[in-house]
Amino acid sequence: MNICASPLAELPPASGFAAAGRRRQRVLAVGVIGPGRVGSALLEQLRAAQPRLLRDSALELKLCGVVTSKRMWLDCDDAELNSRHGGAQIWRPNDLDTFAGHVRGSDGRHALLIDCSANDEVAARYPRWLAAGLHVVTPNKLAGSGPLSRWQAIRTACAGGARFRYEATVCAGLPVVQTLRDLLDTGDDLLAVDGMFSGTLAWLCNRHDGRQPFSALVREAHALGYTEPDPRDDLSGLDVARKLVILAREAGQALSLEDVDLQSLVPPALAALPLDDCMRRLDELDAPMAAKLAEARAEGGVLRHVAQLDRHGRASVRLLVLPASHAFAHTRLTDNIVQFSTRRYCDNPLIVQGPGAGPEVTAAGVFTDLLRIAESLEARA
Repeated sequence: MNICASPLAELPPASGFAAAGRRRQRVLAVGVIGPGRVGSALLEQLRAAQPRLLRDSALELKLCGVVTSKRMWLDCDDAELNSRHGGAQIWRPNDLDTFAGHVRGSDGRHALLIDCSANDEVAARYPRWLAAGLHVVTPNKLAGSGPLSRWQAIRTACAGGARFRYEATVCAGLPVVQTLRDLLDTGDDLLAVDGMFSGTLAWLCNRHDGRQPFSALVREAHALGYTEPDPRDDLSGLDVARKLVILAREAGQALSLEDVDLQSLVPPALAALPLDDCMRRLDELDAPMAAKLAEARAEGGVLRHVAQLDRHGRASVRLLVLPASHAFAHTRLTDNIVQFSTRRYCDNPLIVQGPGAGPEVTAAGVFTDLLRIAESLEARA
């Protein structure tokens, strides 16, 4: 397929743009993969921020294209792409390599791909894109927690200067990965990471007080949209384990998912059932969860779903009884919280806490990564 080579569409003028002309302007070509809930929120944030970024930072973001699972829109086909990405009239069949080539261009410009797809096939292309000089930003956990060989290939590909950022893979918009990176880069030694990485499981643990069966809480969370379409995806703890692997690898540990001691809340009898059958039999969760609650109360503690990593790479994800004085005992309903114990922060661990889910905060985490990359770019003629 031949890609059209017409100039990128100009964004609409806005007040204050003239002031940016007094500085050398930086231009960043951007392509977005996966305009779902997070991707669409991100596109709106980018569009709203563009006048301010150009005025205050001399940074121009040029949206070059958007690609879905089946089709793609390119700015060279539709001059209005920047203002109505979801309603573009001209589209092409999905071709990720062609899409990446278009965003990169042939003029030596700075170019960045944002993957909001949660698709493993897309993540598998990161090493190739990075090696070609494209920066990559993603909330997709499948790269950072997938095969170790792919993670190593991504790191190797970054040696050429392209940057890979993934803050939003752990706790959405919270600065968890960057905090860990800053601790390590300034010479601190990581002793342990403890965290509540699932807003869904945090909500369930906070609400599970014995006044209603645990299965009723799961059904309520499902109806409210707090859970994945299949609640077992939350209850299994697999998503939490992925986040823990990402942090372990950031800390230099060669951890894989199979190395995590993962204790699912889903009984084996429910794990293999079709979704509808599983939802009908959710009451099978009630007895074991009631027993866990009774254990916590007998010890004067609370139940929390916790991921743990120590300095030797031992990792676990499980339901724990924590003392009522523990920091995790006082979280808000759906909060994520991460506790870093280090040589500097040993007696009083460093804590990052706040909303860890939702398209707006996740998109903001992705946007922050984009801006961190943009800060390092030099102006090009």
